[in-house]
Amino acid sequence: MNELDEWAATVREALDLGDGAEGERKLVLDLARDVAHGVLRPAAPLSAYLLGLAVGRGADPQVAAATVTDLVGRWSMAHPRDDG
Repeated sequence: MNELDEWAATVREALDLGDGAEGERKLVLDLARDVAHGVLRPAAPLSAYLLGLAVGRGADPQVAAATVTDLVGRWSMAHPRDDG
């Protein structure tokens, strides 16, 4: 178990989420990466939080993440970044 896995397990236990939330780890990390690179770094944790709210209200995690990822693509096309 690496440190990220250990941290996630600690938080899941503290929040009484059980092991069910483990399946979304890659989904959330991929989403955060896409948002950080396609929008802004500070938007990554906020987007992950908003995804969690949507899932907590009954949204399918895969569908909600795909929706945000689609928004990232459209956002980056409409707001090109000069990383020069």
